[in-house]
Amino acid sequence: MLEHFYKPPHAVATLKGSREYPNINGTVGFYQTGQGVLVTAEVTGLPAASDRCASPIFAFHIHEGGRCTGIETDPFADVGSHYNPEGCQHPYHAGDLPPLFGNNGYAFLALVTDRFTVSEILGKTVIIHSQPDDFHTQPAGGAGAKIACGEIRSRWM
Repeated sequence: MLEHFYKPPHAVATLKGSREYPNINGTVGFYQTGQGVLVTAEVTGLPAASDRCASPIFAFHIHEGGRCTGIETDPFADVGSHYNPEGCQHPYHAGDLPPLFGNNGYAFLALVTDRFTVSEILGKTVIIHSQPDDFHTQPAGGAGAKIACGEIRSRWM
């Protein structure tokens, strides 16, 4: 997998924070590999905890909608639900990803998944939630407000 870190991703989502969290910025890369999709995320400006024993954990999901737009009370409402083409229970949606662990406002994540291909998620969105996913509550894990969003686009578009 390491050789993929030296190549450009096949698709990218540029994360931007909501009005309440304007300092959140980041990039999520999607690399199609023979073992599945390598997903990388690097995020800055996340809310930081004042206590090291309460380091923030943020749910991280792919949602079915294609636009990071919404309404006053939910600025990313148009992202819809988790990407779930097979109709699985949570946390087995294709769009359910491991959480981001905050580190003084910074997070980095890399994982490989076979739940989707890059071509299947083009035009979808990536969401960071304010709370950790409890991996139990239906339909979305009780993950709290959507605090950042990015639209997944082909790098070649």
